[in-house]
Amino acid sequence: MILVALHDAVLAHDAVLAQLGNPTPQTPPVADKLLTLVRYFTWFVILSGILAIVYAGGHFAWEKWAGGGVSQSPKMVAGAMIGGIIATSAGTIMNAAIG
Repeated sequence: MILVALHDAVLAHDAVLAQLGNPTPQTPPVADKLLTLVRYFTWFVILSGILAIVYAGGHFAWEKWAGGGVSQSPKMVAGAMIGGIIATSAGTIMNAAIG
């Protein structure tokens, strides 16, 4: 009895799928605005990465000039560079994962 009900459910599911056909992909209505927003965000990420590296380099120079003990600036420079690498390669990673 359970097998008959399961069989009927599968046949009904196949009938529904057969009615759907093969849909063609279309661009969403707001895709242009979304891509513009992504481009703005990309420029913001690149600009903030450049500013972080410049700030960390200036901080590093100040620590060297002032003769400070433990220097945090090399970690700041490395963090900014690693963050920039991840941010700029995100699109490539997503294209490789999806495509």
